[in-house]
Amino acid sequence: MNNRSYIVISLNDTDSVLWSQINQSSAQSMRRNLANTQGLLSYSVTPSFISDGSVVPVGDIMNQTEALELLATSAWSEPMPEE
Repeated sequence: MNNRSYIVISLNDTDSVLWSQINQSSAQSMRRNLANTQGLLSYSVTPSFISDGSVVPVGDIMNQTEALELLATSAWSEPMPEE
């Protein structure tokens, strides 16, 4: 298991993200929900834009297992076609 933390943010907040402080390089490289309203960010050290309240996460801070469970939901992944 990795030591990263994961948060969901509103895509409206991407201008406040300091990309050098997280594991994604840009708004285009982060995982987005199917509605294209939220994105998933990961980090090893809490970024300043979170600790100073510039960006408020949607929901709780997650570990890897919780983030993978979120990504498997219908809001984040297309259902697999049945064969």
